[in-house]
Amino acid sequence: MRQNVGSVTSWCRAAHPLPVLAVTGVTALLAVAWGHGAVGVLLLTAAVLTGQLSVGWLNDLVDLERDRAAGRDDKPLARGELTRAAVGRATAVAGGVSVVLTALTGWPAAAAHLLALGSAWAYDLGGKSRAWSPACYAVSFGLLPAFVVLALPGSPTPPLWLVAGGALLGCAAHFLNVLPDLADDAAAGVRGLPQRLGAARSRADGPHLLDRGALPGARPAGRGGYP
Repeated sequence: MRQNVGSVTSWCRAAHPLPVLAVTGVTALLAVAWGHGAVGVLLLTAAVLTGQLSVGWLNDLVDLERDRAAGRDDKPLARGELTRAAVGRATAVAGGVSVVLTALTGWPAAAAHLLALGSAWAYDLGGKSRAWSPACYAVSFGLLPAFVVLALPGSPTPPLWLVAGGALLGCAAHFLNVLPDLADDAAAGVRGLPQRLGAARSRADGPHLLDRGALPGARPAGRGGYP
């Protein structure tokens, strides 16, 4: 009997498409802004895209039983549209491809992106239930622009304002992203920092962190240039 492998729509929904597209799009824009050529932009974007797919699929894989218990009809894996084994294989393949592509950017950039990916995977694997959950977002989002800059010829040092801005924006995304799921998270025992603070505090802290993350700073002076 031919096993149902799921539709393209199911796979896209299971990957958390909005975060995947947002992070990948920001990477492409940063790569262009910091002077990467077409090949560099494609390489960085592909490395981040495959990494983000692995993060999204791993998230639904780890949360499968919680999503089933909560009756999450928006989750293809919980609905049975995808199998656990298939999502597990896809996660491993996407993660492996991302590691290989990342290695092609040179070791300083690769180290930054692998740390960012490791932090995102750590969030999926239990960090989301810890009081230090924002740290995972801060590390991953802070190292994303560092990855782009370090991949330039000569691996120049990323400016502090760029890394700090990314980290703050990542924390803001964490607080705002969990707001729709606070009730389900509470029922499932997920106790990250936003869940511990509650909806009102998280709703207030998210925009505040967004404002802080919009750090002023000069744009790159040119191809590979610096403020």
